[in-house]
Amino acid sequence: MNFFGINTTTKIKLKIRPEVQELTLNLKDHHKAKYLQIAGAIRYAIKQKQVASGDALPSARKLAEQLNTNRHTVMAAYAELVAEGWVESQQRSAYRVSSLLPIQSSKTTSVISTDLIATQNTEFKWHFVRQGIRQNDKKASDYRYNFSGGQPDIASFPFTEFNRCFAHANQYIQPQLMSYGDSLGEPQLIAQITTYLRRVRAITDKQLMICNGSQEALYIVSQLLLQQNDLVAVEQLGYPPAWEAFKSTGAKLVAIKQDEQGMIPEHLEEVLKKSKVKLIYLTPLHQYPTTITLSISRRMQIYQLAVNYGVAIVEDDYDHEFHYKCQPLAPMAADDAAGLVIYISTFSKLMFGAARIGYLVANSAFIEQAAAFKTLINHKSNVMLQQAVAYWMKTGGFERHLRRMTKRYQQRRDAMVVLLTAYQRQGYPISFQIPDGGMALWVNMGKSVLELKKQLFDIDVYLQTGIEFDLCADKKESSQHIRLGFAAMTEQQAKEGLQLIINHLYGEINQ
Repeated sequence: MNFFGINTTTKIKLKIRPEVQELTLNLKDHHKAKYLQIAGAIRYAIKQKQVASGDALPSARKLAEQLNTNRHTVMAAYAELVAEGWVESQQRSAYRVSSLLPIQSSKTTSVISTDLIATQNTEFKWHFVRQGIRQNDKKASDYRYNFSGGQPDIASFPFTEFNRCFAHANQYIQPQLMSYGDSLGEPQLIAQITTYLRRVRAITDKQLMICNGSQEALYIVSQLLLQQNDLVAVEQLGYPPAWEAFKSTGAKLVAIKQDEQGMIPEHLEEVLKKSKVKLIYLTPLHQYPTTITLSISRRMQIYQLAVNYGVAIVEDDYDHEFHYKCQPLAPMAADDAAGLVIYISTFSKLMFGAARIGYLVANSAFIEQAAAFKTLINHKSNVMLQQAVAYWMKTGGFERHLRRMTKRYQQRRDAMVVLLTAYQRQGYPISFQIPDGGMALWVNMGKSVLELKKQLFDIDVYLQTGIEFDLCADKKESSQHIRLGFAAMTEQQAKEGLQLIINHLYGEINQ
């Protein structure tokens, strides 16, 4: 092995028990200090069982002579091994291999030494009691054509302007805010969002807590309200990460039927009559994934059912601002006399996913418990980022950016509608409804798309197919649908990517 560029495999004769045994030390990793190389070589020899517990090791003087190095260097190496528990040292006595090695310390002392040694190299087997959401090695944003329905146009974000807001937060830093505590979030940002929600979404008389994105908010809600075998009523076609948060508690999902107007209140009532439902989860504005906006009448029906049966509602309003036809309907949380709506939203679509700023809005009793639970996850919020966002909102940059992106996304939606309409005219069996807002279209391609997503990966196209959002086992409702996100790409990119999808799904038909 290399030791400062020289082969330094060194054989050392040392007396172990009555016989003389030859010990081989391999000095390696010449980038480390010499004493660490020596310590590593001895440690490796012990692990390889060249010496056993209790065996004597060479004195520092003898080992220094054989290694042609300074005695103090060897003494430092031995000190390192003693501190780690590999070697024992007693006054006026030789260094010896420790009687209880670190690799044995976690094993029961009632097992005999030979069994310990035999099991040293057995790989530990984990027994997981919960599972998370597995992520792909390649992200949606890594694809040339990214039709992911929740991806904003990050390239258009005003990073230079926002950097000035971050610099302002650093310039006027308050040391007392840098310590632990305050799980609710940065007060300046809470104040700005509270004002914004009152002015733009008509939400008043509620408290707000900042979260690390909407997914953390969903997880906190799940952990506070659900337990094993509880039932959660969800839209049949819905948002899988929310479902996973609910299921992580042991709760079970009940699919509520949908039609062209969204969740069907009559079916929800049937379920509530038969079963004890603990929670209702829905996305009433730009329903995920179908993009349908739930009408006022249906919202009122669902809310009244929740009141009658004593069930909380989780309203996930993930892209409220991007509404093009008219002003969006006020959230259900804006008219919540019973105080049973838990409102969740995020800045991920307004800024970028890495910002990790979402918020949870509910009555004071719920927010008090949510903040206490959040402390178990994280003792402190990201003060600097939250202060920067607060200043950005206060100085008007937030809403200027929002107006720009709303206009841009509407243009991209309209361009996608033109492309799809042109394919319809060419004879492709495509059908869709033009959504009033949002960042995607829900398109029936007229034939099965079960294998389409996997096939498109090879040609650098990221696409979400309907089966990914369908809770029912037969997937009949979604087997022909795709969700076409249009926000993240330019109109030219969307045109090129859609052409690849059409060509791949239909082959040379009508070409």
